[in-house]
Amino acid sequence: MDAIIVVDMQVGLLNGPPKRDLQGVVRRINLLTAMVREKSGKVIWIRHCGKPGDAFERDAEGWSFLPELDRHPDDAVIEKTLNDPFVRTGLQGTLVQIAPDRIIVTGWATDSCVDSTVRSAISNDHHVVIVSDAHTVSDRPHMDAAAVIRHHHWVWSDLLTNCSVRIVTTGQLLDEAAS
Repeated sequence: MDAIIVVDMQVGLLNGPPKRDLQGVVRRINLLTAMVREKSGKVIWIRHCGKPGDAFERDAEGWSFLPELDRHPDDAVIEKTLNDPFVRTGLQGTLVQIAPDRIIVTGWATDSCVDSTVRSAISNDHHVVIVSDAHTVSDRPHMDAAAVIRHHHWVWSDLLTNCSVRIVTTGQLLDEAAS
C-alpha cells in the first residue's frame, strides 16, 4: 500500500512569481491521488500554517488548499509551521499507523518543503518515490525553476539511505499501477 504526501498546495503559493507548470502539476497530483485511493492507499495533505500576516496565515485565503485539487473527506491533513512536515506534527505517527510500503512525494516548493519532506521521510526509514513531474517551484535569482528541479532530482538520487529512493514520472507510476 502507498501513501502519497502532497506538500503545501495552497492558495498562498499563487503569490509571488509563477510556479513552473502549476496547472500540469495539479492535474498530475489529482491523477496520483486517485490512483493511490483506488489501490486502498492513503492521501496525506500537508498544510503550511504561516505566521500572522503572511500568505499562509491560518484561516486566511492563502491557507486554503487550491480548489482544483480533488480532496476527499477520508484524506488526512497534517498542519505544519516549518519547512519539514515531520517536525512537531503527527505525520510520522500517521505513517507508522498506516505502515505504507512506500511514500510518494509531490507538491510545492521543490527546494524547501518538498526537499525537507523527502529527506525526513528517508531519515525516518521510509521508502520514497519522488514524482519528477508532480512538484513545482518558481525561478530563483540564481537558477531557473527547471534547473532547480533538475538539481534536486540529482541530489535526491544520491542520498545515503537504508531505504529505496526512486524518481519517476506520473506516467511511470500510473503504468506500474495498471499492470
